[in-house]
Amino acid sequence: MRHKPQTRSKVLLADKGVDIVGDVHGCYDEFIELLQRLGYQRGHDGIYRHPQGRKLLSLGDITSRGPYSIKMLQFFLLHLATGVAEMVDSNHGWKVARWLDGRPVTLSHGDEKVEEELRLYQQEFGPKKASLLREQSRRLLFSSPSHMMIRRNDKLVAVAVHAGIKDDFIGMETSAVQTFCRYGDVAGTGPDGRPLRREWAKERKATEPLIVWGHDPRPEPERKNGTLNIDQGCVFGGKLTAYRYPEDELICVPAKKNYSGLADTPLTRYTAD
Repeated sequence: MRHKPQTRSKVLLADKGVDIVGDVHGCYDEFIELLQRLGYQRGHDGIYRHPQGRKLLSLGDITSRGPYSIKMLQFFLLHLATGVAEMVDSNHGWKVARWLDGRPVTLSHGDEKVEEELRLYQQEFGPKKASLLREQSRRLLFSSPSHMMIRRNDKLVAVAVHAGIKDDFIGMETSAVQTFCRYGDVAGTGPDGRPLRREWAKERKATEPLIVWGHDPRPEPERKNGTLNIDQGCVFGGKLTAYRYPEDELICVPAKKNYSGLADTPLTRYTAD
C-alpha cells in the first residue's frame, strides 16, 4: 500500500461556463461525440478545448462495465494535467483505485473489465508502460475530491457530486462525507444483493445551490428539490448526458449499444415516483 495522493481542490470557478458530464463507464466513443456536441475542439496536442474557455467536469465512474476504461483514464490524466477538466470521486473509481493500490478488493460489477484491459495493455506495450499507467491512474482516482463546489461571480451556484450529498456536508471532506458522496444514502442491502438507497434528493429541503449528480441511472434527466440527475445509463444502452451551466441546458447523445451485456439493468428496473 503506497502513499495516498493529496486530494485536489474542491472549488471550480465557472465564470466562463462549465459542462458537467454524467457516468461514462468506458463509453469513450459516446463521450467524444458528446464533447463535440458541446463545442470542444481537439488541438494538435490531443487536448479538447472549448473556444470560450469552458471547463469540463466529470461526475466520476469513467471506467468499468463499458469497453474503453483505459482511454477514459488517459483522457482525464491528460486533461486534468492541463487544467481543462476536473473529476470527482465515485464508487467505481474508489474501488479501482484501491485495487491499483494493492488492497484486497474483489473486482466485480464491471470493474473486472479494467483489470482485463490493463492486462491486454501490458501485452501490447510492455510492463514498464503498463506500470506507469497503473500508477498514474491510481494517483488520479485517489486524488479526486468527494464533490466539487462550482462558483461563479464569487457565489456558490452548484455542487457536482457522484451519488449525492447533504447540504450540511457541502465543503467538508470527512470519511462520512466521502462515503455518502460515493454511494448515496445507503440503508442496507436487499435480498438480491443490491444496495437499498434512501431518496436523499426527495428529502432535500433547500433548493440552492443546484446539486448535479449521477450514479443512479434513470431514463431521462430528473430535477427534484434543487437537484439534477444526469446519469442516463449510457453503458446500459441509454444515453450520455451533459449539463451546461449557466445556460441550464441538457445535451444528450444516445448509446451505440448496451455494453453491459445485461438484459436486467437499472434502466429496465426504473420506476418513476
